[in-house]
Amino acid sequence: MKKIEKEHKEKIMDMLKKAGDPENYETSWDEGGMIHKIKSKEKIKSGGKSRAAGSRFELFVREDLEKKGRIISKWGNNIDLEKDKLIPARRKFNPFSKILTIGTGFPDFISIQHIHDEVYSVIGVEVKMNGILSKEEKEKCRWYLNRKIFSKILIAKKGDKRGEIEYTDFSERYT
Repeated sequence: MKKIEKEHKEKIMDMLKKAGDPENYETSWDEGGMIHKIKSKEKIKSGGKSRAAGSRFELFVREDLEKKGRIISKWGNNIDLEKDKLIPARRKFNPFSKILTIGTGFPDFISIQHIHDEVYSVIGVEVKMNGILSKEEKEKCRWYLNRKIFSKILIAKKGDKRGEIEYTDFSERYT
C-alpha cells in the first residue's frame, strides 16, 4: 500500500471526523461507500435563508415591473453555450416538499410592453441581490443580445435604501 502524505492524511482524518458528527454535519455517500459530500448544517441553514430571500426579492421585482405597466412572465428557456442554441430550462423536483419548479431559465423574466400599433418592447430581466453576474451569465446575455432575442437585458439589484430596486442595462455596464 502506498504511503500517504501527512497533509493528505490529515485531510482524510478531518473528513472522517466530520462524517461521524451528525449533530453539526450532514454527510452523503456514493454507491461505492465513499464520502460524497460533507456539509455543515449551519451552511445548509444559511443557504436556505439566502434562497428564500432571493425568491422574495424576485417577487418584489416582478411586482415593481408590473406597476410600471410591463407584462411579466417567467422565462422558461436557457442557453446551451456549447451547442450554441436555445433549450428549454430544466425542471427541478423537490421530493420532500412535492414541488416542481419549472421556471429555472436564464434570465429570470421576460418583460413585454406595448409601444404603439404592432410595436412591442421585449426585454430580459435577471434578478441578482448584489447585481453581479457570473462569467457564464455574461456570455448568455451577449448571446441573447447578438441574436436580437431581447432588445436589452436589465439586471435588477437591491438599492441602498430599503425597498429600493436598481435596474442596470447589461449593455451599458458590461460592453
